[in-house]
Amino acid sequence: MKQAKPITEILEQLVSIPSPSGYTDECIHFCENFLKSSGVTTKITQKGALIATIEGEDTNQHRLLTAHVDTLGAMVKEIKSDGTLKLSMIGGFRWNSVEGEYCNIHTASGETYSGTILMHQTSVHVYKNGGEAKRNDDNIEVRIDAEVHNPEDVRGLGIEVGDFISFDPRFQTTDSGFVKSRFLDDKASVAILLQLIVQLKQENIRLPYTTHFYISNNEEIGYGGNASIPEETVEYLAVDMGAIGDGQTTTEYVVSICAKDSSGPYHYLLRQHLVKLAQKESVDYEIDIYPYYGSDASAAIRSGADVKHALIGPGIDASHAFERTHQRSIEHTYNLLHAYVQSKLV
Repeated sequence: MKQAKPITEILEQLVSIPSPSGYTDECIHFCENFLKSSGVTTKITQKGALIATIEGEDTNQHRLLTAHVDTLGAMVKEIKSDGTLKLSMIGGFRWNSVEGEYCNIHTASGETYSGTILMHQTSVHVYKNGGEAKRNDDNIEVRIDAEVHNPEDVRGLGIEVGDFISFDPRFQTTDSGFVKSRFLDDKASVAILLQLIVQLKQENIRLPYTTHFYISNNEEIGYGGNASIPEETVEYLAVDMGAIGDGQTTTEYVVSICAKDSSGPYHYLLRQHLVKLAQKESVDYEIDIYPYYGSDASAAIRSGADVKHALIGPGIDASHAFERTHQRSIEHTYNLLHAYVQSKLV
């Protein structure tokens, strides 16, 4: 069951919509309209997340699957004396991972201005030791693509402290099957869930249990999927990125099944259920531990949700930076989810 091409097409649309945490309405409404066109019941929570529901044969015990549309980004912290912008991070990343990146400034009036994220000491013809300067809040700034010389010029454009900054995703696919883009964490998983929902409707598959698909919008700041969980929910599956690096088993070609992250172990029996499904469906997978990671599932557990929780996702290289995955990883993640939503509860 190959779904990578339609999923990649959805993904390209998703990453083109700016959605740093706190600025996600447009992306949430894209998902809402995408699902409504297939006749799926949806609602938007007070926090601004989207919940889509497919009724199953058993309406007393529910499943919930979640992925998040919010991304890394920044906010205008200060308008500097020369008309550049000082930034405050949204989400956890390193300044060097966005140095040189094109960006957009989203003003409260609805105007958008382009810019570039640079070190103040970028010019090699002026700053002899610029390469040694720290990549930090004091040295990183946005050069606005407008004629501005001072704070008054900047404010004249409508740019103010608190305006959101989004990064250029630079989405690409390759003939060899790679997908390169910022924000594969976690828009790759959102695209997978959107395609899964549509496919289930098109195939008229009757799910064994009522299943909710929770498109979260605050995961990068730690509390995306910890509220508005239907009380009938007994299994909660976060679909997020699999972490790749030294000591990790996850690759860009598999679905990663998380055993433990910084919040502690995930539910053992639910994890084993996912492993058995992967084996049965010939899905390539790896079991892994993510040392510096938390998910919407762990946020739900911390908030007191009485659910069995698990975490899976496509393997994403260079997370929170120059991300890349492969279509095979997307396919394996999709196929495991397709089997899971039709399986028995643990």
